[in-house]
Amino acid sequence: MNVVQANSASGMHVSDECKLRFLELKAKRTYRFIVFKIDEKAQQVKIEKLGNPEETYDDFTSSIPEDECRYAVYDFDFTTEDNCQKSKIFFIAWSPDTSRVRSKMLYASSKDRFKREMDGIQVELQATDPSEMSIDIIKARAL
Repeated sequence: MNVVQANSASGMHVSDECKLRFLELKAKRTYRFIVFKIDEKAQQVKIEKLGNPEETYDDFTSSIPEDECRYAVYDFDFTTEDNCQKSKIFFIAWSPDTSRVRSKMLYASSKDRFKREMDGIQVELQATDPSEMSIDIIKARAL
């Protein structure tokens, strides 16, 4: 088995709906954010919540469970120092200290495959605590 096959075999299968909705977020800006959840029984990553374009960063953070792991993408709009309107797509790997060890391991081992399937992610954030994905950190990472 070559390296490419070995890598694609590790991690959870990413459902086609995940890829489709991500493309809509990236190309059409249909969503502000998407929260993804690993369905252990189905052995795949599925969509848990789609955020409408008018939803805020607070709406996004409140839709992520406090004590369970999730993946999320967030389309962040910002203005550069020279007054240009831009946006960056953030990938957030949420793995709170209070979540189950098995869950943390599952999300950690599937992250690289998931990111490969979501082509167009510009900034990655790892967060184990809400302060690690505060709006200030998002702003700082975007610039």
